[in-house]
Amino acid sequence: MEKMAEPEVKKVIKLVPENLLKKRKAYQAIKATQAKLALLEKRKVQRGRPLKFKRLEEFLKNSKRKHRDETRLRRAVHRPPPALPPAKNRLAFVVRIREIKGVSVRVQKVIQMLRLRKIFSGTFVRINKTSLGMLKAVEPYVAWGFPNLKSVRELILKRGQAKINKRKIPLTDNILIEEHMGKHGIICLEDLIHEVYSVGKNFREESPAPELKTSTGSSGSSTDRALQRFLST
Repeated sequence: MEKMAEPEVKKVIKLVPENLLKKRKAYQAIKATQAKLALLEKRKVQRGRPLKFKRLEEFLKNSKRKHRDETRLRRAVHRPPPALPPAKNRLAFVVRIREIKGVSVRVQKVIQMLRLRKIFSGTFVRINKTSLGMLKAVEPYVAWGFPNLKSVRELILKRGQAKINKRKIPLTDNILIEEHMGKHGIICLEDLIHEVYSVGKNFREESPAPELKTSTGSSGSSTDRALQRFLST
């Protein structure tokens, strides 16, 4: 018995309404325009901002610097601690003189603790066993020494800043000093200078942070030179 032929199934093509096609076309045009505008805006923002490429030499340099730091710090552990200076030399002025890119984590932490965030920024430090160890850790990147009273006065008068309400304010107003430091018995600049130079009991709270704007063309390699740069600009 012959098999009956199956009836041929015709495929029905659904027609899309013309108004829907127009809407789709308009929507695609809007999305294309938005993408183009976004690209133009991105290029506008990035215009004038050069791309930063790190050369292989820079990676090698940073790696060598980090290795050298770690070796230096590891050897320092086995050396006897530095002797404390006489009591009259318990105030030090520390200036950062070098970049710290690629250095060891410990060096970075000490630099942050000393608040030396920029090259040629400086701070007063009370010298004790702990601070001497910190200075030894960052020895290649800072210059420090013992300032006399004249230098302390000039530094505070010319570069001294106080952090009040998260803002750095120059120390030029005795009323401001009395308002914020009067509770410690410090009511004027001369009181503040004396407290810093004598490393008084309120030294940590009241020690101002002299700061020099970052500049180029200087290779300050000694405390005297760095100190003169602070006082001459």
